[in-house]
Amino acid sequence: MGLPLRQAAKIGAYVMKKHLSGGKYPLVLMLEPLFRCNLACAGCGKIDYPDDILNQRLSIKQCMDAMDQCGAPAVSIAGGEPLLHRDMPKIVQGFLERDKFVILCTNALQLSKRIDQYKPDPNFTWSIHLDGDREMHDKSVCLDGVYDKAVAAIKLAKDKGFRTQINCTLFDGADPERTARFFDEMMAMGLDGITVSPGYAYERAPDQQHFLNRERTKKMFREILSRGNGGKNWDFTNSPLFMDFLAGNQTYECTPWSMPLYTVFGWQKPCYLLGEGYVKTFKELMEGTEWEKYGVGKYEKMRQLHGPLRLRRHRRHRRDQASAQVAAHHVQGREDRGPMAPDIDLSRQRPAEFVFSRHVEKKMSEIRSGKSDTAEVRAAE
Repeated sequence: MGLPLRQAAKIGAYVMKKHLSGGKYPLVLMLEPLFRCNLACAGCGKIDYPDDILNQRLSIKQCMDAMDQCGAPAVSIAGGEPLLHRDMPKIVQGFLERDKFVILCTNALQLSKRIDQYKPDPNFTWSIHLDGDREMHDKSVCLDGVYDKAVAAIKLAKDKGFRTQINCTLFDGADPERTARFFDEMMAMGLDGITVSPGYAYERAPDQQHFLNRERTKKMFREILSRGNGGKNWDFTNSPLFMDFLAGNQTYECTPWSMPLYTVFGWQKPCYLLGEGYVKTFKELMEGTEWEKYGVGKYEKMRQLHGPLRLRRHRRHRRDQASAQVAAHHVQGREDRGPMAPDIDLSRQRPAEFVFSRHVEKKMSEIRSGKSDTAEVRAAE
């Protein structure tokens, strides 16, 4: 498994407690303390903002308050490029002092310069962006040489005693055999885990042609997971149920509240992958969002979503079967040759609304009037 036993046990206990008490709850705080990046990837929908917004930063206090409000056991820090934030070491330390599991995502271009500002900790993980082998990754990030720097950063982090994993996004056209070889190479380097995801079609991303739809995702992951001893050779940090879904063996609904996102705009509605509005507090997010309007089959923008998920609840025994199948995967490897699970009906989904410009206009107005609650950074960090 790609998760340490202590982390899996603590998160499992948290989930059990929340499940027994009922209601919706967060599992991972997704934190984007800045949008500024030192790359311009064609598949990224996070950096298409005016400079005034790219110069905004969340403060240490805002980051700590976000965690205190939502209470999730883990935080994933992304962006933008988090290592461009001058207070990132203090932000990480603040979360560790709260006994949270911290995943710090980075493209690794700044890692050799910044790494000594951090200390190895059982609750801290570097998550280095790698979308495949040298040719695949450099094409994905639109810059030659980034793969080699990322691999060097992985070796450096491991040499210094850090828990280190990669986050890998796969796009349309990814070759299953080549991807499997890449996973083999990464595990041979001594990685502590692989987080894999199909590319999600951010509406502002420059390249809209290479995102995977749900059908192509299932076919591709079936092909990948038929290799590597049924996937057993690779330590995925994704849950076995999620991997089972990617291979088309299960049908899921969304749980958008499980991965709440906090950015320089505020708390994003309804989830990490989709921005339909922002509120100032986590309570407003949980109590003011019309959750019943969101999900695959309910809203057009979510028709290709592969994000936070849950087993469909129309039959209890499906969950029991899934649990048994996951246990079997650990022992026997994955068996993905049967018929795919039926997908969710999309015929009644409501049409997409496009509200991106309203968010930008509102934030720009706050910045210009001196009413923005985020800090502005003009000098290089």
